[in-house]
Amino acid sequence: MSKNLKVGVFGVGRGMDLANNFKLNNCEIVAICDFNEDRLQKAIERCDKDVAVYRDFDSFIEHEMDICILANFFHEHAPYAIRCFEKGIHVYSECISNGTMAEGVELVRAFEKTENVIYMLAENYPQMIFNREMQNTVKTGTLGKILYAEGEYNHPGSPYDVDFLKTYTYYPHHWRNFGPRSYYITHSLGPVMKATGATPKQVSCLNAFSPIPESAPTANHNGDKVSIITTQNDDGSIFRVVGCGAFGAHHNAYRICGTKGQIENLRGMGDKMMLRYNGWEIPEGKEEINFYDAKWNDKDEELIKTAGHGGSDFLTARIFVEAVKANKQPEFPFDIYSATVMSSVAILGHRSMLDGGKPYEIPDFRKEEDRVKWENDRLTPYWSTDGKAPTLPCCSVTDYKPTDEQIKGYKELLGIE
Repeated sequence: MSKNLKVGVFGVGRGMDLANNFKLNNCEIVAICDFNEDRLQKAIERCDKDVAVYRDFDSFIEHEMDICILANFFHEHAPYAIRCFEKGIHVYSECISNGTMAEGVELVRAFEKTENVIYMLAENYPQMIFNREMQNTVKTGTLGKILYAEGEYNHPGSPYDVDFLKTYTYYPHHWRNFGPRSYYITHSLGPVMKATGATPKQVSCLNAFSPIPESAPTANHNGDKVSIITTQNDDGSIFRVVGCGAFGAHHNAYRICGTKGQIENLRGMGDKMMLRYNGWEIPEGKEEINFYDAKWNDKDEELIKTAGHGGSDFLTARIFVEAVKANKQPEFPFDIYSATVMSSVAILGHRSMLDGGKPYEIPDFRKEEDRVKWENDRLTPYWSTDGKAPTLPCCSVTDYKPTDEQIKGYKELLGIE
């Protein structure tokens, strides 16, 4: 295969940021596609003059490309991934792999019908410098048997942030206005799965509700601030993770605990790590309590430092490009089966919350009996781009919705009727 892999970008908001990291990995951006004309025009300014520009996926998918970056709406990746599979195009899929359980089944079945097509969940947070350090520490075995891990992606924002409304929730039925807190889970769950090697088998979830201030302009139908998600895993360990939390102060925090010790990144202290051991099980060369800054120790450190999300965007793209060139599926937890597990935790975690925290079993879509169980389940909290209404509430207070005044203010800010 040619060194300069040809890449198409579907969804140019986040997609162009991802595309830049493929260019750093010696790929060529040959085509872009988006239905939003403003975003498309801004993306054209960032591209080479000979890039092909499309406004519909049907035309875009006919363009010659080796790789498709799927950065369209959060919950709508699976149908487009399947179209790529049918064309023999490798798929780099941002965020959750499937928006419904049925789509997860369809995605895996379509993938298994293809030959030599590489699929990767483009989950970048496992490549954060502190998460890489945790992975390396777990590999030493000095923490003992891993029993527990935490992952928190906490991203509160001002309800009066007009720029955010205009950029990220730019029409009333936008997915961010209907997203349950448990759904945006891969930034919390992916890193602890990568560090421990464990796969969730059961999920339960509870939410904390705090309504959006009535003076804030909004079309958001979700007043929850956090989903606290607990999983029992295939190795007997337990995870406690959140989706996209909005409590306390902004942070990305992770902790891995074993029978002999634990490691975590310290909230609000940059790349500072704390590695602790039981006083009677301190490894040679370590102290009982160790504070230090995580290091990259990577051949591409200078390129990493130029990339977004703390360098993790470059590393995630590199993993995928290397997988494509080797014609080998990416390692756990970026493969398609791990991706559908993460999506199942997101989706069924929300069901658990709506059901009072009842545990739900996480399917393994390698197994046909698990696929059959979920193949017709299309329940969703989202509006679809073809106008279909949600079939699930997105909030723990199931009748919560913005007031008429909030929606009026939102529409006035965005200049829409």
